[in-house]
Amino acid sequence: EVQLSEFGGGTAQPGGSLTLSCVSSGITYSTTCTAWFRQYSGKEREEVAATYTGGIGIFYAKSVKGRFTISQDNAKRTVYLHMNSLKFEDTAMYYCAARSCVLGDYVRSEPRTEFEYDHWGRGTQVTVSS
Repeated sequence: EVQLSEFGGGTAQPGGSLTLSCVSSGITYSTTCTAWFRQYSGKEREEVAATYTGGIGIFYAKSVKGRFTISQDNAKRTVYLHMNSLKFEDTAMYYCAARSCVLGDYVRSEPRTEFEYDHWGRGTQVTVSS
């Protein structure tokens, strides 16, 4: 059974930083695509950043490009989202998601929808407040 668990949410001031962690277990894909999504109240989840096993960030939403960085530690089965220069509008529930990568995953400029991912964590809240 695949399990994803998010850690690291909390409250930060505008301009501050937070790092989220997504720890996985049970994944047996040859190449796993892992993404961070966020969800505003009453809205659909939107993809924020994505990466693949052993790779670099392959997608960043325009709203976070240059401020957020996705990275991974394969030995720890952990994918991170380093969030810098936080803004009020970054306040949301953040989710980790995973799927088996397909050919179109490695070079793309458009976000995937939440329906394209198979496995999800329960989410962690990020609040940016002064």
